[in-house]
Amino acid sequence: MAFLQAVVALAAWTMVMWLWMYATRLPAMSAARVDPDSLARDPDASLDKLLPPRVSWKAHNYNHLHEAPTVFYAVALVLALIALTTQALTPTLLAVGAILSWLYVALRVVHSLVQATVNKVVLRFLLFAASSLVLAALIAIAAIAVFAA
Repeated sequence: MAFLQAVVALAAWTMVMWLWMYATRLPAMSAARVDPDSLARDPDASLDKLLPPRVSWKAHNYNHLHEAPTVFYAVALVLALIALTTQALTPTLLAVGAILSWLYVALRVVHSLVQATVNKVVLRFLLFAASSLVLAALIAIAAIAVFAA
């Protein structure tokens, strides 16, 4: 269940970022008197050009939560399926995978908080790189289970 719990936790965090994005974006759009329909008709228009960066950072992070984490969702579901239906992984590898799943979620949450608040690019990159290494390790564990079985 740890794999599925991590999936649900990251999905829930994505919804937190969605709420935070709109809680800041809608008032900022109103204050800037942005007409959403005019944005839709102008291919060169962008909310990034019209709203303060601190508002846009939340939207950027929300979009980022739909990129690399989609690979995490797939791999975590594969690992959960393997854990529930086979003996292809040792208890040690399952435990390591579960820990790595939660570590991935924690790194993505911290990445979100950094991007949405102070947006220090080097720190964001380090968090992204760390989460990518964790994701690579999860993929390796899934590969061991799927291809060695």
